[in-house]
Amino acid sequence: MILADNGFDVWISNIRGTRYSRRHVTLDPDSADYWNWTWDDLVVHDLPALVDLVFKQTGRKIHYIGHSMGTLIALASFSEGKQIDKVKSAALLSPVAYLSHMTTALGDVAARAFVSEITTIFGLAEFNPRGEPVSDFLKVLCAQAGVDCYDLITALTGKNCCLNASTVDHFLKNEPQSTSTKNLVHLSQTVRDGVLSKYDYGSNDFNQAHYGETKPPRYNLTNIPHDFPLFLSYGGQDALSDVQDVGTLLDNLKYHDVEKLHVQYIKDYAHADFIIGITAKDIVYNQIISFFRNQG
Repeated sequence: MILADNGFDVWISNIRGTRYSRRHVTLDPDSADYWNWTWDDLVVHDLPALVDLVFKQTGRKIHYIGHSMGTLIALASFSEGKQIDKVKSAALLSPVAYLSHMTTALGDVAARAFVSEITTIFGLAEFNPRGEPVSDFLKVLCAQAGVDCYDLITALTGKNCCLNASTVDHFLKNEPQSTSTKNLVHLSQTVRDGVLSKYDYGSNDFNQAHYGETKPPRYNLTNIPHDFPLFLSYGGQDALSDVQDVGTLLDNLKYHDVEKLHVQYIKDYAHADFIIGITAKDIVYNQIISFFRNQG
């Protein structure tokens, strides 16, 4: 709304599996095949489709804004030289590329559970946080020592500084949404392995069949074109996009053209503050608008 008020033509996308994106030309959302995807597929199929649609409709390069997984798929895509010809610049909030220092107790316990191939225990293709099997699973995780799920947003995202009660209520009516269990396994592999790579099928033979090599290929973020305009904003209290992991990402960008890389660090912000913090407009969004306007 702030972008629209400032004269921008705004297009909003949804990641597949959310309630706004459950249709398919042949597959039913109740089938396991519908949920056979990870964020690799968002990089290969969904992001290009979105960018192409907007580009064809407008005939103009676009400014991209992503938060959390929206930053992950953009960084992975840019690292392979994709979308750069149609994207003018990118603003990445709570950037997620590396996850090994994630400090959220619930996230850490969940990541360990998923890496032990929770899918075999579950038999669940869709991970629906509002469904009974997932609720039962979360109760087990929340019973672990050191995990306090009384305040679920804090348990997942860190101690947000700037939320008000009505915004949180509205947020919790809409979040969290479904994703594929396989996608969470992939994210958990990123936590475990400390590298950004394609989905690991768990055996040399399966990886060989999918990739032509025994280990899943890595996304090399140093390949992002050094003259591509990037705005990164991250928070000191963010338990998902941890300061150390963002440091690893910034290290990958150390050869980026200085005038093309804008980095904002907000000491008191956690993961949700970037989306629903009451101070986000003044602290973050106004900076993004200035950044976009400076790109011409």
